[in-house]
Amino acid sequence: MHKKQEAVIEGILFAMGESVKVASLAEALEISGEEVRELVGQMAKRYAREDRGIQIIEVEDAIQMCTKKEIYEYLVKIARQPKRHALTDVLLETLSIIAYKQPITRLEVEKIRGVSCAHAINKLVEYNLVCELGRLDAPGRPLLFGTTEEFLRNFGIQSIEELPSLKQEQLEEFRQQAEEEIAP
Repeated sequence: MHKKQEAVIEGILFAMGESVKVASLAEALEISGEEVRELVGQMAKRYAREDRGIQIIEVEDAIQMCTKKEIYEYLVKIARQPKRHALTDVLLETLSIIAYKQPITRLEVEKIRGVSCAHAINKLVEYNLVCELGRLDAPGRPLLFGTTEEFLRNFGIQSIEELPSLKQEQLEEFRQQAEEEIAP
């Protein structure tokens, strides 16, 4: 029965081409989410052991089949180089603020950065690293922003909780550097 369930998971992940919620897989197979994770774990180990060109990853309670990084150079020869978005210092700084403070409004990001961030946020949305999460229940109902699954994939993490934590000394050092930069 496990082989058939693994085949179903593999077929669904291949056909969808994007992440599929564990709960959706569990519902389709009529098994628990824990059983889905166990099957996916076995499949991932087998793919690694057999040195296959694909891998299965988990991203925020969803499963996705994707090409292994080691295959990328060969994939480029066939598919031409996919457009890689260059993340400037401004975009990285804005993205890191959103990642650590989400959900966050554009004005809150601008308050932290001290400059307008509309262009940077629009670029991050265009690159699918940031998305609109809804609106804040406040005057003007400003948009709230947060990171996407694409952000997690690009940075090789499964959830926001895996972001490195900053120590108080680092925060103080960053604050001091920022004050020195704005001092006349």
